[in-house]
Amino acid sequence: MPDNSAHESHLPEGDQAMPLMDHVRELRRRFFYIFLGLAVATAALMPLMRPLFDLASKPLMEALPKGAQMLSVGVVAPVLAPLKVVLFGAFFVSLPLTVYQIWKFVSPGLFLREKKTVLPLIFSSMVMFALGIAYCYFVVFGFLFKFIAGFAPDSISFAPDIDSYISFALHMFLAFGLTFEVPVAVVLLSASGIVTLSGLKRFRRYLIVLSFGAAAVITPPDVASQLMMALPLIALYELGILLSPLFIRKARAESEGAQA
Repeated sequence: MPDNSAHESHLPEGDQAMPLMDHVRELRRRFFYIFLGLAVATAALMPLMRPLFDLASKPLMEALPKGAQMLSVGVVAPVLAPLKVVLFGAFFVSLPLTVYQIWKFVSPGLFLREKKTVLPLIFSSMVMFALGIAYCYFVVFGFLFKFIAGFAPDSISFAPDIDSYISFALHMFLAFGLTFEVPVAVVLLSASGIVTLSGLKRFRRYLIVLSFGAAAVITPPDVASQLMMALPLIALYELGILLSPLFIRKARAESEGAQA
């Protein structure tokens, strides 16, 4: 009898038809693990609420005059603002588990060569998201708040509301974290064959316009902040184009090996 084991290793694990309700139950189970991980991370970080809030507000506090404090306009803002920081921290801490559960749900439907391509990109996406947050915290915030405090006239007391600040900071963290996912997205699109490398290169001119447009909407209305988002986005797009041929060659080699 012919040995089919060599061919089976290149087939999706979920090649056998799975009933719809089994898919639904599997999806529900993965969501349960995701929310459980988020709940456990939140509970673990609750005792660190104040240190985490102090860490999140440090860039602003360093820009304020000595002895100045943030304001609390809302009645429950002193509770909600630190809680938002804890929830964002729990989301970040549980992100590897979240990605792993998504991978466990999706991977049975992928070919072996697709798994070998996607798995490194999943790990890279988490690293790039963390780098985006770090860039925002240390570079963008380090400049932005000092610029705003120094630009404000002497007649204005620069003392932001804590809830407004935390909402703004978390919004910026998320925006820059997603911005740093651009090279991963470019590599994934090119390696999967959805977009050709030449098509990505032709899109470069449009990306420059979109980068500055997105930066104008997301960041505060000052040129420096917009440049701090638009220029890295363009550079990361170019990085994705530079890395794409490596993954394309790897995907083609694995595909040819599977056919052989």
